Amino acid sequence: MAINVNTVYKTVLLILNQQQRGYMTPDEFNKVATQVQLDIFESYFESLNQQYRVPQNDTEYADRVKNIQQKLQFFQRQTVSLYSPLDNAFPVIVPPGEVLYRLGSVFYKGKELTQYSQRNELTQILLSPLTQPTEHFPIYLYENDVLEVYPQSIQSDISFSYLKKPSDVVWQYGVGSLGQFEYQAPPASTAFELAPSEQTNIIMRILAYAGVIINDPTIIQVAQQEIAAEQQNAKQ
Repeated sequence: MAINVNTVYKTVLLILNQQQRGYMTPDEFNKVATQVQLDIFESYFESLNQQYRVPQNDTEYADRVKNIQQKLQFFQRQTVSLYSPLDNAFPVIVPPGEVLYRLGSVFYKGKELTQYSQRNELTQILLSPLTQPTEHFPIYLYENDVLEVYPQSIQSDISFSYLKKPSDVVWQYGVGSLGQFEYQAPPASTAFELAPSEQTNIIMRILAYAGVIINDPTIIQVAQQEIAAEQQNAKQ
């Protein structure tokens, strides 16, 4: 379940007003919200790296790693790569509307391939009769957004997993008869793609960009309750 962009924006505006810290236009909000989402997304990788550096023999460690991995699940994708005779390789292209953030694993007929990250290392592998790849044990090099798969007799059945970059957050609006901004629901607007548990964190970070530091998360919870009550009253 996505985090409602309208709820977040209204909460931010309410708290800015309560703190007498001015106003944030929809365009300003969209820019800051997109950056905050990306900041939180990228923090997951640093958190994982920190966890991998600590002792791994306790249940608490496993729970922390699992929690981060679950937050990244929404961004995990897998797609097929079509062979390009021009490049003699497989271009890494993701579906329209998505941006590649990080390449995951590469597969040939569903079997994960071994990656070689250095071209000189790959050259040594290819030159040795003992280590030359075969269609049963293929290898690949990822460089310049293409997958060089060896042996080069392989020209199909290649797929790869990847993490997509979070989509830009958009609070889309029209202008009412009195000049007010009027929210337009999805698909015109684009919700946050982070896990629902990140909603308070998102709001606190957006407020921090606006110069408002919230040390007590209950302030945000109260503001959201006020907004929910207003929305309920509006429906009646």
